Amino acid sequence: MLTRDEAVTMIENSVDAATLFAHHRYRELAAVLHPDRNPGDPRAHEAAATLNRLYADWKQSRRQTVTTATAAYPLTRPHAVGSIATTYRTTGPHLVKIVRDPALNPLIHAEWAALRTLDGFTERHRWLRPYYPRLLDISGPVARGDRAFSVLDPLIDGFITLADIAKAFPDGLDGRDYAWMHRRLLRAVAGAHRAGVVHGHLTADNVLVHPGQHGIVLAGWSFAVEDGALPLAADKSVDYPPEIRKGLPMTAATDVHMLHSLMLSLLAPRETRQREFATWCAQESPGRRPDATDLLDEYDDLLGELYGPRTFRPFIIPETGV
Repeated sequence: MLTRDEAVTMIENSVDAATLFAHHRYRELAAVLHPDRNPGDPRAHEAAATLNRLYADWKQSRRQTVTTATAAYPLTRPHAVGSIATTYRTTGPHLVKIVRDPALNPLIHAEWAALRTLDGFTERHRWLRPYYPRLLDISGPVARGDRAFSVLDPLIDGFITLADIAKAFPDGLDGRDYAWMHRRLLRAVAGAHRAGVVHGHLTADNVLVHPGQHGIVLAGWSFAVEDGALPLAADKSVDYPPEIRKGLPMTAATDVHMLHSLMLSLLAPRETRQREFATWCAQESPGRRPDATDLLDEYDDLLGELYGPRTFRPFIIPETGV
């Protein structure tokens, strides 16, 4: 019989619902974490809620095939749970991202618009193509009460999220390791801004990292808007820049603030020079924040002062981490 601590840890560390529910473990986990057995235990209650959500998604994906005007996509199991949608693996070389609530279909529509804009932009600027997900198909218009979805290039093999990396380095990242990630993120954000798109949801969960190849993909475009538009929605778990909390439009400066707030949350405390740089980029007034394109050269200048000529530095995830 599982203990309460074993059950909570198993769910908190789970990334694969199919593995979690192998050998019919749902009933055992649910029994251990039942609120009646854990009164006044918020960690156990949160784990139970996560368990039930994962189980519902897993059951649904096992019997569901979604269709578009041109193709059918049999779902196999959940791949990731985001703020507004769950992404599923399929029997083919695709991921399917389905909004969990039909009321949030407009956010999936926003993702379609953003990724199509970026796809057109990268036809002319091909060096930016690796930084963005590729939209392969869409649900198109759906009936009232149905959920819209995107079909995406998988980006599975070798990729982990920046949130996973943060967990693997609880004392913060070495500035030399975060340097290559941030340089690529600056390129991705600057490219989107040149295309007229503001990401609006720059969180660690939305950054995919390939440690071996030093690859970065900026995912999670459901909150994206045109530069200067009001946000379509807000994620209550995100600490937005001041202008968004005041109900003002989202601009390129919003992304710059969010990107460098993320940088501050990931760098080790000893990385004082890079942390000063991030603080300067995340000033309260949007008008005082530098442009992402300008930051490409300014950040390279800082790295040159700190570390000299660039060399390839292997990035190793600790065995006890991800």
